[in-house]
Amino acid sequence: MRIRLATENDAISLITIDSVATHQPKRAAQIRSWCAQSVCYIAEQQGIAMGYGVLNYHFFGCGFIEMLMVGEHYRRRGIGLALIAALRSRCQHPKLFTSTNRSNLPMQRLLLNAGFIASGQVDNLDDGDPEAIFFIPALT
Repeated sequence: MRIRLATENDAISLITIDSVATHQPKRAAQIRSWCAQSVCYIAEQQGIAMGYGVLNYHFFGCGFIEMLMVGEHYRRRGIGLALIAALRSRCQHPKLFTSTNRSNLPMQRLLLNAGFIASGQVDNLDDGDPEAIFFIPALT
């Protein structure tokens, strides 16, 4: 498996494996934007996209994994952990954060397995489903 910076040419492949983008045009547009901004990293094998992660610095200037997506057919194969490790090693700030809904237990388990620690929550983003914040030191 190879993890590299995604290009605009990768957007269609990423949209295809994204479980939300297939039925929400706004997510598809977001993926195109992330690729154009050079903040999206693709996990691929033999040219086939399996997942992607988005790293930016909009969270109080700290590193923030805005999105982590592994295609349904590629889950439970270590791709999420590999993407997190790649984003952590590329983070240009000593602190790296991410978040997920409290209801997203598989993502919470992935983050804890990757070494993240719980770091609070934000209420009122999604009704009845707080956003859990996680932290890990970057590998700068």
